[in-house]
Amino acid sequence: MKLTTRLIRNLLAGSAALALTTAANAADIEPAVVFDMGGKFDKSFNQGVYDGVEQFKKETGLSYREFEVTNEAQREQALRRMAQRGANPVLGIGFAQAPALEKVAKEFPDTNFAIIDMVVDLPNVRSIVFKEHEGSFLVGAMAALASESGKVGFVGGMDIPLIRRFACGYEQGAKHINADAEVIQNMTGTTPAAWNDPGRGGELTKSQFERGVDVVYAAAGGTGVGVYQAAKDAGKLAIGVDSNQNYIQPGTMLTSMLKRVDVAAYNVFMDAKNDSFTPGIQVLGLAEEGVGWSLDEHNESLVSDEMKAKVEELTSMIKSGEITVHDYMSDNDCKVAG
Repeated sequence: MKLTTRLIRNLLAGSAALALTTAANAADIEPAVVFDMGGKFDKSFNQGVYDGVEQFKKETGLSYREFEVTNEAQREQALRRMAQRGANPVLGIGFAQAPALEKVAKEFPDTNFAIIDMVVDLPNVRSIVFKEHEGSFLVGAMAALASESGKVGFVGGMDIPLIRRFACGYEQGAKHINADAEVIQNMTGTTPAAWNDPGRGGELTKSQFERGVDVVYAAAGGTGVGVYQAAKDAGKLAIGVDSNQNYIQPGTMLTSMLKRVDVAAYNVFMDAKNDSFTPGIQVLGLAEEGVGWSLDEHNESLVSDEMKAKVEELTSMIKSGEITVHDYMSDNDCKVAG
């Protein structure tokens, strides 16, 4: 009897110690995210990341630190402050954070960092980049299939090679379907303000419609909201980007090019929690399910069975290498896919 009682007490004590150890390990995970210009509710790139880290929080019960950058000078300060406060890992969002993250990561070699949309080659940094041109090829094909005029449009945010990559993939997809398709392109600006200027996005879109465009693709962050509104007002079609934006203007959004930044952000935090965080470069394309397109109740009436079959065929051809979508960032030139 005494032996049994003693055994039970020992087991209970061991369980309590294990619970405390588990809790302590969980407490060691203090993730942080620094959102970039446009904010976490931009309905696009930043919000995709927000959705991912919120999913992590929901599943694990672990909270995270966050900061929304409103001017360029805040990036380095925010990243350093997170590291100083013991956050680990620290996730920086957007290519523009690369110089600041590289500097801070060198200062805190024992802290894990991650960045989405740029490569920082350090032993404590995970760099996550996407093959946006592959996903854009698919929605370009869809635009050409849906277009009645043979003219499709593209509105980019800040004029940088990354956004030219979206535009180039889109143009290749459209011309794969219709070799004579005309692709009219505009960039919103040359400063970070271009990511959050719906008014200007709407103006550019209206101008494209006046030139005969009837489907427009926006890769412009918060600026895209103005593009989609202009499309709705004109009775034209629009294509969203990064997150599934079909809900923004149901019946107007032909589809959205998905860039799974939500999954990338979720994995950074979850890998850290599971003690399986690894540095290095991750390149996510169609084969890795890092990009794609969206179909839901908001756009299903706009996507025919023939269109779906064609997109599925093109997806398989890209994955197998039968179609190689040219990457603008490889040589700053846009060539026809081969």
